[in-house]
Amino acid sequence: MTAMAAVAAVPSIPAARVQRVNLRARLLWTARFRVLWVALGFALVTLTALVRIVSLATAGHAPQYTSLEEALLPPRGEITDRNGVPLARAFPAYALWFDPRAMGDDGSPLVHSPQEVARELKAIFPDIDEGRMAARLASGRPGYLRRRILPEEANKVFALGEVALEIPRETDRHYPQGTLAAHVLGYVVEDRGGRLGMEEVLDKRLTDPDLRGEPVPLSIDVRVQGALEDELMRGMLETNAIGAAGIVLDVDTGEVMAMASLPSFDPNVAGASGAKNVFNRATNGVYELGSTFKPLTVAAAMDAGVVRDLSKEWNAEPVQVGRRTIHDLHSKGATLNVPQALVYSSNTVTARVADELGAERLRRAMIDLGMDRRPFIELPARGKPLFPAGDWSRITNMTVGFGHGLAVSPLHLASAYAAMVNGGIWRPATLMKIDPADAPRGRRVFKESTSSRMRQLLRMIALYGTGRSADAPGYRIGGKTGSAEKAGVGGYRKTALISSFAAAFPMDAPRYVVVAVIDEPKGTVASSFQRTAAFTAAPVVGRLVPRIGPMLGVQPDAHRDVDISDLRYLVDKGE
Repeated sequence: MTAMAAVAAVPSIPAARVQRVNLRARLLWTARFRVLWVALGFALVTLTALVRIVSLATAGHAPQYTSLEEALLPPRGEITDRNGVPLARAFPAYALWFDPRAMGDDGSPLVHSPQEVARELKAIFPDIDEGRMAARLASGRPGYLRRRILPEEANKVFALGEVALEIPRETDRHYPQGTLAAHVLGYVVEDRGGRLGMEEVLDKRLTDPDLRGEPVPLSIDVRVQGALEDELMRGMLETNAIGAAGIVLDVDTGEVMAMASLPSFDPNVAGASGAKNVFNRATNGVYELGSTFKPLTVAAAMDAGVVRDLSKEWNAEPVQVGRRTIHDLHSKGATLNVPQALVYSSNTVTARVADELGAERLRRAMIDLGMDRRPFIELPARGKPLFPAGDWSRITNMTVGFGHGLAVSPLHLASAYAAMVNGGIWRPATLMKIDPADAPRGRRVFKESTSSRMRQLLRMIALYGTGRSADAPGYRIGGKTGSAEKAGVGGYRKTALISSFAAAFPMDAPRYVVVAVIDEPKGTVASSFQRTAAFTAAPVVGRLVPRIGPMLGVQPDAHRDVDISDLRYLVDKGE
C-alpha cells in the first residue's frame, strides 16, 4: 500500500464535532474569566473595608458594633442600693457622629455649607459653639460631634437631611436617682472608666465580663439617703450655711446606710472635665468637731478608772494653762459633776478630766478610734486628720479633750460613736452590703460597762441638755452637740462655725448612729438667730430620725426608754 493510500484510509473527523469542542473550550474560558472577575471584585470589596476600618481607627473612634455576648451583657455592671433599687446602670443612648465619607447625591458630604449646618445644629443644641462647629464640619475629619443626645434631638437631626450626620445608638451610664448619693457613686468618664466614688472603687468588678452581669449591692438604703439629703438641705437653707454633711451608720456592722455631702452634683452630666461640688465633706473634709469629743474623753477616763463616782464634784472655774485660759461659754457654777458637765457642755470640767487622764492615755484612746489616720471606707476621697504630732503638751491634751486641736472627718466621729454605744467594739465603716453574720469582729476600744454608762449619759443630754432639740418622742435619741470655730490664716475665724450633732438611736438598744454637720451656719429666724449646734445641727437629727426609723425597722415606742433613774438626780441644776 502506498503512502497516499494509507492517508486515505484514516477516517475523517466530522466538522460539527470540531465546532462543538471549540465552543466548549470558549465557554469554559469565559466561565473561568468571570469567576476570576468575581474573585477580584470580592477582594476589592474586602480591601476597601479594611482601608475603611483603618481610616476610622486613625481618624477617630467610630461607633461600636457589639458581638452577641456584648449585646446580652451590659458593658458595665449595675450598682444598686441594699434593697435592689438601681443607682447606676447601662442605658440605651444616641450620639451624633460626623462621617464625611457618607456622600450625598452630588458626591459632597453636606447638602448645605458647614456654616448653614452649624447654624441648624445650634438651633437644636443651644449650648454648642457655632463657629467651632462650622470649622469642625469644614475640616472633613470624622468623629463625634456630640456624645449623648436625646431621642427628640436625634429626630431633629434626621430632619436636616444631612447624610453625613449619623446617629449611632450606644450605651450610656445612667443614674436614675439623679443627684442622690452622688458622692457615694461618683461617675463614669467615657473610655476612661469610673471616677470618684464607688464607680472608681468597683471599676474592675463592674467591667469584668464574668461578673458584670450581676448587680453590685451597696450598703446604702435609697429611702434613708433621700431623707438624709432632704433634711440636711433644709438645715443648710434655713441657716444660710455654705454646706452640710451627714452619715447614718449601722453600729453593729459598720454599714453606711446613708452618706451625704451638700451641695451635690449630677453624675449624669459629669464628664472628662469633672463637675462642681465633688468635694466630699463627709469623708474628705476634716474639721475640729468641738464638744462632740467630750463623751469620748469621758468614756476613755471611765475605762482608765479616772471617772468612777459620777456624783464627784469637779472644779468648773476657768482653767489657766500658761498663757491660755479655758472657760465655759455659759457658767453653771463653781463645780459640776460629770453628768452635768456633759449635759451643759462644760469645757473646763472636760479639760480637767482629760488632764487627770493624761496625754498618753487620751492620745492612745484617739489612736484606738482611728483618729490618727484616714477614715476607713472604700471611697478614694478620704481626708487625712490633723493629728497633733509627737508627745502632747498639757494644753494640747486638754483642748483635744473638748474637741479642739484635732481635726477629723464626720465619718471618723460616726465610727467612734458607734463603738461608744454598741458595747465598745470599733469596726471599720463600709459602703458594701454585708450579711450580719459576716460583720467584722472589730476590736474592743471601750469596756462594755463603759458603753452602757455612756448610753445613759448621751440620753440625758438629749433630755436635759444641749441636745433637746434632737429628741424625737418614742425613738430614745441620745447624742452630743459640738460647735467649733473654723481654723483660718492667722488663727480661728470667729464668724465661721462648724456645728455638728452626733447621736444614736434607740439608745436603750442602739442600732444606728446619725451624724449631722452644718458648715458655717448663720444666725437666722429659723435658728432663733443662733449659730451653735443646738439650734442648727441637732434639729436636723430630730426631724430625720422619725422619718428613717420605720424604714430601718425601728418603730417609736413611748413606753420604752433608757433607765437613767440612778443618774437623774445628779442633773438638778436645770436651766
